[in-house]
Amino acid sequence: QLQLVESGGGLVQPGGSLSLSCAASEFNLNHYAIAWFRQAPGKEREEVACESISGRTGTAADSVKGRVTLSRDTANHTIYLQMNSLNPEDTAVYYCARGNMGCDYVMAYWGKGTLVAVSS
Repeated sequence: QLQLVESGGGLVQPGGSLSLSCAASEFNLNHYAIAWFRQAPGKEREEVACESISGRTGTAADSVKGRVTLSRDTANHTIYLQMNSLNPEDTAVYYCARGNMGCDYVMAYWGKGTLVAVSS
């Protein structure tokens, strides 16, 4: 059964960084587009970053561009999100996702999310 399970969320100081992990099972990470999304309280879900099959192309939201790195470790079946210089506006539930049709299309599979709170 395909599963995506996020971990690594919690309280982060303003100016700090986060490192999220997503354990991915029952599929080959190199064969699909992968992405991280987030949803802040009272806001719509937005894409943080996406990487196409085998890392051929990648995108990042304007609000996080230059601060975020999405990566995958195929051997360990894990998707990662690294983000630096966090501010309170980055507070959200973060989700990992897998696509079927690339980064320009709605993701097909989602994890349940991990909460990141940026506060002093």
